[in-house]
Amino acid sequence: MELILKETIDTLGQEGEIVKVKPGYGRNYLIPRQLAVPATKGNLAILKQNKASIEARRQAQKAAAEALAKQVAGASVVISQRVGEGERLYGSVTSADIAAKLAELGIEIDKKKIALDEPIKTLGVTAVKVKVGYHMNVDLNVEIVPEAAAE
Repeated sequence: MELILKETIDTLGQEGEIVKVKPGYGRNYLIPRQLAVPATKGNLAILKQNKASIEARRQAQKAAAEALAKQVAGASVVISQRVGEGERLYGSVTSADIAAKLAELGIEIDKKKIALDEPIKTLGVTAVKVKVGYHMNVDLNVEIVPEAAAE
């Protein structure tokens, strides 16, 4: 089944692209959620007319992602946590903790965009990938320090 994407879907393609998907996925998920439309002659003609506006939106998204990437790359995140014997953390640092710390710095990023394989459970500096958009990732260094040392 051929569909025209109305929105960018990370695993499928970008807005305005014609993609082939299995009929059930298109019929039951993409079309009802208005993420795509069937690739008919009429819809292809509409796509051709809207190509310039779609390209302008892509460029705006790319510019916004690059600006956010510069902010995140220049940021330094230090999180203080309680530690017990042997310098082990009582809890762990999650993507929500990192997102909250970035918000304090004035950088708004959804916690789902912070790619942690598993929560951070050790002291020290850890490199974390942040998805800033438009297929761009930025490395962010997160430093975990003992609570007493941060004060």
